[in-house]
Amino acid sequence: MSDNADFLPDEIVNQILLRLPIKSIIISICVCKTWKSIIQNPTFISTHLHRSINNNNNHHHLLFRLREDDADIEQIYALHNDDDNDFTEHTRFDFPFQGPDFNAMYNLVDTINGLLCLSDDLDSPTNLHQFLLWNPCVRKFLKLPSPNVTYETHGEFNESIGFGFDTKNNDFKVVKLVTTRESFNLRKDRPLVELYSLSTGEWRMITASLPPICGLAHRERHVFVNGALHWLALRMTDYLKIYCFILVFDLGNEVFREILLPEDPDYFGASLSVYGNSIAFFQEWASSNGGHFNIWVMKEYGVVSSWTKVLTVANQGREGEDISRPIGFRRNGEVMLKMDDGQLISQDLETQERKDLRINSYNYTFVDYYVESLVLLDKAANGVVTY
Repeated sequence: MSDNADFLPDEIVNQILLRLPIKSIIISICVCKTWKSIIQNPTFISTHLHRSINNNNNHHHLLFRLREDDADIEQIYALHNDDDNDFTEHTRFDFPFQGPDFNAMYNLVDTINGLLCLSDDLDSPTNLHQFLLWNPCVRKFLKLPSPNVTYETHGEFNESIGFGFDTKNNDFKVVKLVTTRESFNLRKDRPLVELYSLSTGEWRMITASLPPICGLAHRERHVFVNGALHWLALRMTDYLKIYCFILVFDLGNEVFREILLPEDPDYFGASLSVYGNSIAFFQEWASSNGGHFNIWVMKEYGVVSSWTKVLTVANQGREGEDISRPIGFRRNGEVMLKMDDGQLISQDLETQERKDLRINSYNYTFVDYYVESLVLLDKAANGVVTY
């Protein structure tokens, strides 16, 4: 087979391979040296990713990070189909980070272009302050070097992590915002910022563009959209009022900016989510009746006047079911809600119709869009581990 394969022109082989399912592409690496060279070429990997993102004929997938038992710390990473009539489980990934060299629990920071960024839990007694980049489709991961800012160097601090892709420089980047726990002042202090670049393999402090005076909650979740990372942040006004806004960091230019929120929220009951090519804002209001969530979407990204309230959901659900929180959106625009018993459902914003997604998860639950890719396949000599 390998002899016959070598007679095919590289251009034809390239086009054939690009159209194969990703599992078949991985198997094709073993056909012959020529095919292996083609598949592991960075240009092929980039072209394959571009096709995967823009091919509307591909099945859409959502990645879930789940825990099926409240007492079990096992972490489950599963892909589910996200087509109108199909939400079945597509793939369940093997989780390779076990044993004394790894932490007992990891937070899934985000998934971008098939690559997952994991960080260990700083509050864990076995904290190793690890960051991992993982592509489960090609069964490879990279353990990042230790960052500049650690408990050993700066004492205890609050840390918020962001992960995204810099299209300007064709580079994956991890961004870490740090605020010290003891002395941080919302009226005068700024977070420390450091950035890891996959292309250089190093962490570096960001000093050219400083963030505004503000603070972030420990492990504040971010969203990545339109080439930028977004966090909810706080500052204190001269009248000692806490003011909440969206802190934005552009990965290409590496500069900070701000986006105003539609209303002054209770910060600790608020969160952000990706909404198509824009962002959504989940706002929780407590009341004597149990409270509710307001769901806002920014119809035109970056235009504050385009914030639109699309749904109000009572914490007390139908038939006595309690809604814990919104967790994200499906590609068809339905919002996904997590119930207090761990059940996940989706709700149409217009008709209010609800669907049982037949998924249960306890405690921390992550969901985001996912695209299969070959990222890391070309980096075997740069510390990438195959399992």
